[in-house]
Amino acid sequence: MPEIRPYRPSDRDAVADICVRTADNGGDSRSLYPDLALMPSIFALPYAELEPAYAFVLTDADHPVGYILGAPDTPTFAKRLRTEWLPRVADRYPPPTAPPTTPTDHMISLLHNPERLVIPEVAAYPAHLHIDLLPPYQRAGHGRALMATLLKALAAANVPAIHLTMLTSNTPARAFYDRLGFHHISVPDVDVVTYLGRSTS
Repeated sequence: MPEIRPYRPSDRDAVADICVRTADNGGDSRSLYPDLALMPSIFALPYAELEPAYAFVLTDADHPVGYILGAPDTPTFAKRLRTEWLPRVADRYPPPTAPPTTPTDHMISLLHNPERLVIPEVAAYPAHLHIDLLPPYQRAGHGRALMATLLKALAAANVPAIHLTMLTSNTPARAFYDRLGFHHISVPDVDVVTYLGRSTS
């Protein structure tokens, strides 16, 4: 049976691979983003390395097959991305000098704009998260168990609420989050992505 445990540094490559295989609206992103380090450098590894206390993996025979990654205080995390994470990856992904024209360009622009995470409408939901599972482990209760694990850790640290963003077109993901008690957070001038939030208790 798959089990949940805290993230270990030895899980790094497996977590990066899970991110790649789920980064295209829940599907494999390898054809869209040929540089396989790009998506993990934005959506997975900075969380695992900067906030390991809120990183958990679902394992099968102790090999990661899913994860949930959280940042307990989004404004603080955005600052740490700027000062601690970007210097590690800027040689590989230099700051853009022109408007993005490809999917890769767009993601590199996101990487170099960590302040995008901080918006007034979600200030009451200071934590945020990313959760991904490989397809064979989806729709089996593992996502719910991962979410419960992270929420428990955040509640123990007196973090009151959490938010996430998802592509509005990803209706299966929205149904999953609705079942877990997340509700819509209204953010003006946003339609491609949806903001959801809930308390940690």
